[in-house]
Amino acid sequence: MPTSPKRALNRAAASRLLPALAAVVTLGLLTGCAEAAEPTVDTAASSTADPTPTQDAWQSSDETSTSAPPHTNGEGDEGQAGASNPGTASAMLDELTVKGRAPKTGYDGDLFKWRSDTDHNGCDTRNDVLRRDLTNITLKAGTRGCIVLAGTLADPYAGETYDFDRSANAVDIDHVVARSNAWQTGAFKFDEETLKEFGNDPLNLLAVSSSLNRQKGDGDAATWLPPNKSYRCEYVARQIAVKHKYDLWVVPPEKVAMERVLDKCEDQPAFAEDVDWPAPGDGDNVTTKEETRPAKQKSSSSESSGSGSSGSSSSGSSSSSSGSSSAYFENCTAAREAGAAPVRSGDPGYGSHLDRDGDGIACE
Repeated sequence: MPTSPKRALNRAAASRLLPALAAVVTLGLLTGCAEAAEPTVDTAASSTADPTPTQDAWQSSDETSTSAPPHTNGEGDEGQAGASNPGTASAMLDELTVKGRAPKTGYDGDLFKWRSDTDHNGCDTRNDVLRRDLTNITLKAGTRGCIVLAGTLADPYAGETYDFDRSANAVDIDHVVARSNAWQTGAFKFDEETLKEFGNDPLNLLAVSSSLNRQKGDGDAATWLPPNKSYRCEYVARQIAVKHKYDLWVVPPEKVAMERVLDKCEDQPAFAEDVDWPAPGDGDNVTTKEETRPAKQKSSSSESSGSGSSGSSSSGSSSSSSGSSSAYFENCTAAREAGAAPVRSGDPGYGSHLDRDGDGIACE
């Protein structure tokens, strides 16, 4: 049956509308998908649900994460020393145990037998230090190249240079890691020989000004650092080496202080742990002469002279000074705590038991 003209027009219109309707439907579907996906890339929604980690978050997760927070230098700085490259003081510090301070029970500085001739070179440790650390040295004749009468000290703690005169005795020998600090961080377990080795180890001893040594006392890096800031990195590196050598630990504030110092010198090399004393007679620009005793020492009673007469030396010097019996010192630790060291022959409190090298100057 023939198709009417009207029906033919309707079919043609429908064939044109179908593609258009299909395009509209497709566009609507795509738009709906895009709107559904949009929240996953919404910047505001993302930052609210997943904020940037804070310093507290880093610290709370440090037991399960190897990442570290960015290092800052603010008041809350924990003093992290950086990458801890092998061979550096920072790397050596990382090897030390960190724990609390042990009690001081049983401590006595004399247990360390300071000034013993541990290397058997014939010289006491104090004079070994002086011959190593001073320049333009004058040695006392007749002492087998041991006793230093004079010289020049470049004090690393103060950053100043001045003359050393044995009679004035403005120089102390500092235990870089103080004996008391060592005792409270593991040395209480040492046997007699190890205590003696520690007390006379060249790694742990420096000639410095008396005033700064006494200012330091038994402080660690958290309570005292050399006024000379340019020396602090080396000072801390030396302390770390001593503690590493003797398997001593550091307390938490001490480690933080060490890290803060090393933060300014991340490549500070670790100290070698085995060093030796100079041989007798060795030193910088050495000359030798007889010692000229101060008048006070010349006028002392004969029994307290260097002739080595019996134990009356102590009683003789006590009787020569009024009130000396009340100033008797059982050992040099007691003399130093009383602020009386060094004690010279004829002074209140002097005794031959304090004067190990018999030169008339005790507790040097």
